[in-house]
Amino acid sequence: METNSKKQDNRTRDLTQGPILKLMLRFMFPLFFGIIFQQLYSTVDTMVVGRFLGVNALAGVGSTGALSFLIMGFCMGMSTGSAVPVAQRFGAKDYDEMRRYVGNIIWLNAGFSITITVIVSILCRQFLVWMGTPEDVLDYAYSYILIIFLGLPVTMTYNTLSAILRALGDSKRPVYFLVISSVLNVILDLLFIVVFHLGSAGAALATVLAQAVSAIVCFIYVVKKFSILKLSRDDLAPRWRYIKVLMWMGIPMGLQFSITAIGNTILQVSVNTLGASALAAISAASKVQMISFGPFDAVGTTMGTFGAQNLGAGKLERIDQGLKKSVLMVVVYSVAALGILYFVGQYLIMIFIDPSETAIIAQAKQFMLTSAVFYIPLAMICIFRTLIQSLGYSRVAMFAGVFEMVARIFIARVIIPQFGFTGVCFGNPAAWVMADVFLIPAYFTIRKKLDTQIPPIQKISEE
Repeated sequence: METNSKKQDNRTRDLTQGPILKLMLRFMFPLFFGIIFQQLYSTVDTMVVGRFLGVNALAGVGSTGALSFLIMGFCMGMSTGSAVPVAQRFGAKDYDEMRRYVGNIIWLNAGFSITITVIVSILCRQFLVWMGTPEDVLDYAYSYILIIFLGLPVTMTYNTLSAILRALGDSKRPVYFLVISSVLNVILDLLFIVVFHLGSAGAALATVLAQAVSAIVCFIYVVKKFSILKLSRDDLAPRWRYIKVLMWMGIPMGLQFSITAIGNTILQVSVNTLGASALAAISAASKVQMISFGPFDAVGTTMGTFGAQNLGAGKLERIDQGLKKSVLMVVVYSVAALGILYFVGQYLIMIFIDPSETAIIAQAKQFMLTSAVFYIPLAMICIFRTLIQSLGYSRVAMFAGVFEMVARIFIARVIIPQFGFTGVCFGNPAAWVMADVFLIPAYFTIRKKLDTQIPPIQKISEE
């Protein structure tokens, strides 16, 4: 195995040795705050749009959620998946090989982001029409989502850089950049919507520009401060061997998000038939929920990096210990979150919806609390899916998205026509439970194989 004489950068964090819970918490808390600030982008959009542009504009922005997740989710999965070999090689202390993977990530993700941007920008209005977006909100939705899609290369650049930093155990620096861009996003939202009257397009433009700042600052920092990521011309040379592995990891993870999003899109089509009020209620409730989801995503991402590094180091029992601690943390949080949302969730919804809209607020609260009851199944998805991916089984994890899709299609085609908005409230919980039915047994099957077979990281290196 190749090694490098350069010492490990002191900005990285080795998760293969030391007290597990302490390491996980130190890695997780910056991730959590980063997720909060990331959600602040869309939350501020929603708040400003709802307050200054009205219910139809809010419904228009909200109606793009499933379509946005379909495309952005694939790109996010590609970014996260392509960083898995980086974490594995870092855990194995094979820094030369690690840098070659990073160099090839640049070519792969740049090609994907540009290609996808061109395609979806041309077709996005037609996608909205196919989804049955109501006529009175269609223009708002199109103005918003077109700009978001045009900014996709910027978003993917930041996600890729952040994924690489997390693979090396650094979860702090991406948060610093997000704090800066979040503040900028607030300022630009108010400027473009309140002062320049750019409507829903102004909200999207503010988001893209803020993300661009985050990506640029993150890139400058990586180049100047991370000596372990200083790439030579040889590291940047495209190599099919590395690109094949990156695609093997990244594409299934991207497809997993997209498959899930297809179910969301079909569900969204049924929701669109319920009118602008239902769309506004779901949009507002979803913003509150996305903030409450933060710890689940943080713990899941932590287990992904923890699992990949320890697999590279061959420390399988350490992965088991980390899994137990992760599950305990999210179960405790799930119970606490349900209690908090029950008592204060209505007031949080009023941040996005005018208090006079009592019927919409009541629907938003119903949607939010129904989901909160099923937070433990959601937490298990975040942990087990990310862990399976980190062990090199991205294709297996992808099938969880199929189970989610089937559940959402059932809710959309069978339950919503019978029960209306109440049926909508069970769309996500049904998908979460179905995904767990597949993921949890799949993980323990994989874990048993790892005890008797060569770890996937070694197989990849030998191909």
